[in-house]
Amino acid sequence: MSETKQAADRPTAPPQAANGVDRYFRISERGSTFGREIRGGFATFFTMAYILVLNPIILGSAKDKFGHHLDAVQLTTATALVAAVMTIIMGVGGNLPLALAAGLGLNAVVAFQIAPLMSWDDAMGLVVLEGLLICVLVVTGLREAVMHAIPQPLKQAISVGIGLFIAFIGFVDAGFVSRIPDAANTTVPVQLGGTGSLAGWPILVFCLGVLLTIGLLARKVKGAILISIVTMTVLAMIINSAADVKSWGLTTPEWPDKLVDTPDFGLIGHFSLFGAFDAAGVGIVTVVLLIFTLVLSDFFDTMGTVVGISAEAGLLDEEGKVPNLGRVLLIDGAAAVAGGAASSSSATSYIESAAGVGEGSRTGFSNLITGGLFGLALFLTPLLTIVPLQAAAPALVAVGFLMMTQVKNIDWDKYDIAIPAFLTIAVMPFTYSITNGIGAGFLAYVVIKVVLGKAKEIHWLLWGVSALFLVYFAIDPIEQVLGAK
Repeated sequence: MSETKQAADRPTAPPQAANGVDRYFRISERGSTFGREIRGGFATFFTMAYILVLNPIILGSAKDKFGHHLDAVQLTTATALVAAVMTIIMGVGGNLPLALAAGLGLNAVVAFQIAPLMSWDDAMGLVVLEGLLICVLVVTGLREAVMHAIPQPLKQAISVGIGLFIAFIGFVDAGFVSRIPDAANTTVPVQLGGTGSLAGWPILVFCLGVLLTIGLLARKVKGAILISIVTMTVLAMIINSAADVKSWGLTTPEWPDKLVDTPDFGLIGHFSLFGAFDAAGVGIVTVVLLIFTLVLSDFFDTMGTVVGISAEAGLLDEEGKVPNLGRVLLIDGAAAVAGGAASSSSATSYIESAAGVGEGSRTGFSNLITGGLFGLALFLTPLLTIVPLQAAAPALVAVGFLMMTQVKNIDWDKYDIAIPAFLTIAVMPFTYSITNGIGAGFLAYVVIKVVLGKAKEIHWLLWGVSALFLVYFAIDPIEQVLGAK
């Protein structure tokens, strides 16, 4: 954001505060009003409320090592609770119009990368450890050191790779893409639909949902993703009542017996802090790298979101710094801890908060509105759990596109950056693993820099992390050499 725009958003002579609430949140001082803050709070909620549907679907569709599923109703409750509490805390403690909820991408890591290796309790314990580690990094000031260790293009490539991975999950969950069984004796690993072609009403709902979502996004309609989910859910309910549909998958779109119900807090507190280190078949190196993957994804996504929202709201100071940054980052780390403790995956700051800023939000007061609406959603779980995968999956494709847009910032003419970035982006969806993508990119970066005689450009932290990834990829022959297998 230009200095001119920042200055324009910051009044030269702020009017006097009307009351204590105004003074605490500095509403008048930042050139806002209670009306704008309230509108902004509603706008932010409706643009990110889709997470109440998507998070239970992503986590609920995965199994842990022992074949256990997490309950969709309990996941909805946990997701809403963490979003409500942490968004309000960010508003009161950080005084930024920055809402928090379970992070897309982070929940994919937990569901498809971590849970298959251990129990859900152990997986959520790693999320808690990730949040605690981020808090330690903030308190000790090491965040800046880690920020400088990883080249910006690789950070962007990680976001792009996660975007493609999320989109791929959306296509697979909806049945638009399916795996070809090995018994088919074909070299093609995936195919269109279940038989090489699209068939059935559920697939139609997904395809129409994708078209509706991208159309709304193209027209820059606020709340595009939520509008699409609601519209396609209604259509799915109509189709389900009028047609003979064999199966919708995990969730059948039927009107619930009741719209309001008592929240089910059954998942709260179900985590094992160090259980992953004792999990059978999971090495310490693997556990460390999984924690690192969570930290990395949350770490840099939050930094970009906080700076971006603050800049859009005209809150950056003369040196381009975010107000109360240390406190904001500490609350964000605490949100990760809360998400793991509630079994709803790591919670993080949402870029969708920009919708509230667009409506006039400039302070944390708008978070009271957004958090309050998430609190209200606690009692609407029956309504939120009728959304089928085919109605929600288009949102994953849309989020994938939004994350993919960062690819333009990578300099593809410089091979020492372009090749590691490409491997990071490609390996994630092709191996169904975010960790593998990050590792491939880091190793390629170090190798190419060394080959080009630019080893001095590699930060010592990146040397250490790359060494861990080398062990990670070569764990089988290492174990054989050491006689561990």
